[in-house]
Amino acid sequence: MTPNAESLAHETLTILKPFWPQVVLSAFLGIAGGLSVTALLATINTAMNAEGGPSTRLALLFAGLCVLTLACSTLSNLLTNYVGQRVVATLRRELAARILAAPIEQLERYRAHRLIPVLLNDVGTISTFALTVAPMVISFTVTIGCLSYLALLSWQILLLTVITVIVGSGAQYLAHRYGTRSIQAARDGEDELQKHYQAISAGAKELRIQRERRLHMLDQQIHGTTERICRANIRAAAIFVSAETFGSMLFFAVIGMAIAFQAFWPATDRTVLGGFVLVMLYMKGPLEQLINTLPGLSRAEVAFRRIAELSWRFSSSEPHLLAGDRPLLEEPLAHIELHQVRYDYPQAEGSQAFHLGPIDLTIRQGEIVFIVGENGCGKTTLIKLLLGLYAPQHGEIRLNGQAVRAEQRDDYRQLFTTVFADYYLFDELLQGHSELPGEALKYLERLDIAHKVGIRDGAFTTTDLSTGQRKRLALVNAWLDDRPVLVFDEWAADQDPTFRRVFYTELLPELKQRGKTLIVISHDDRYFDIADQLVRMRAGQVATERVPQPA
Repeated sequence: MTPNAESLAHETLTILKPFWPQVVLSAFLGIAGGLSVTALLATINTAMNAEGGPSTRLALLFAGLCVLTLACSTLSNLLTNYVGQRVVATLRRELAARILAAPIEQLERYRAHRLIPVLLNDVGTISTFALTVAPMVISFTVTIGCLSYLALLSWQILLLTVITVIVGSGAQYLAHRYGTRSIQAARDGEDELQKHYQAISAGAKELRIQRERRLHMLDQQIHGTTERICRANIRAAAIFVSAETFGSMLFFAVIGMAIAFQAFWPATDRTVLGGFVLVMLYMKGPLEQLINTLPGLSRAEVAFRRIAELSWRFSSSEPHLLAGDRPLLEEPLAHIELHQVRYDYPQAEGSQAFHLGPIDLTIRQGEIVFIVGENGCGKTTLIKLLLGLYAPQHGEIRLNGQAVRAEQRDDYRQLFTTVFADYYLFDELLQGHSELPGEALKYLERLDIAHKVGIRDGAFTTTDLSTGQRKRLALVNAWLDDRPVLVFDEWAADQDPTFRRVFYTELLPELKQRGKTLIVISHDDRYFDIADQLVRMRAGQVATERVPQPA
């Protein structure tokens, strides 16, 4: 299932709903501005054909209509700009909120190279399009007003003009239809290009070493993708420019036919012909402005589809995640149980689906638990289930003997501080940690990073460190969180032997003495003996489990 046209319209109406008064007022002012332009044209035509020149009354009417046109058009554009900027700000907040509240599985399967262009390019496209709404309304109203004035002048000329507009509109409809396909192809290419850009940044070292891959990245992937985007944009521009040129020529053709019409029927009032030519030449501008918005309209349509797709994909199963007034769990941790927990990954094309469980596991307060096993056996998936990041598809997680329900899962997560293997180190500290406690300074010194990192204005002075040093800083950050359970996913993998020994033989026992429960994913078998519980995994199952017997 994907977002359809109804959901797209619903998303558009939803984001405009808070601004209906401004939208209605902007549209009304735009219509008033367009009608006043039509009245100006009629006044100019009357003045040009008045015997003895224009009267004072006509001059005052002209001046009043000029002021009215200026005021209505300016206010309409200002209101449209206000609404447009507010809509973009709302979109950005709403998309960020959806991402923050989305299930982890959805985020992991929706790649960053697709996510970032939506947040930046597509929202920017909506912002640009929003600024054209008021001019579009004014141009459309001017066009309708001009046609109405032509109806007063001559129904024959009006009929000729309407036929011209219909033919021109048909050409623009076809241009919009086929041009949008090319714009969609270019937008798909932008996602692929974003992926390649991420690769040349993240894989810079590998690309320096591997010449063949480097040249393939440049010549085949980046150049190939940019060429496809270029061709798609050129094709779209050719369609829209051809339609615009065709529409412009139609205007001059119909003016020529009107002049020919006067030659066959000399009795035609010169006021009619003069007014027709004046109106047609002026109406050409608004119509061309409407035509010129078609590429922007097509891009906005594609952008709205992408935003609607993102909103649909990141529909949250935990809408309470962004509530800031939820209390922390007050009941002290006694033990956590995984009871018959199972999690099944969707099957990827060309490979077998991975299944974890069913698993029974109990972790008691104050224990050091090691989770060990070969790569790909399910250790990280088990941790994500234990942390409440993944919801079990079968079985349940119990806290102190009580099942953790879906609405309690985020409260349950607040028991944990984690340093994942692919952790992200935030510069800013959580509120209340604007200064380092003395013991934290000792940790920085013991981990040999006190000479590089401090805290200023509630943030680390730097995170531009080596991989091992960043992990040590992440450990200090985890200590500052002061949660009852600390989880370390291969923390020691990037440390030299000295810091590895300090971590296992000094820091973990000290944290245990403070009453912390420690869960460690590790391959360092020489330190397994310090664990109170050793959980060995193999192919998604707990193969062996050692629980020391009480003395």
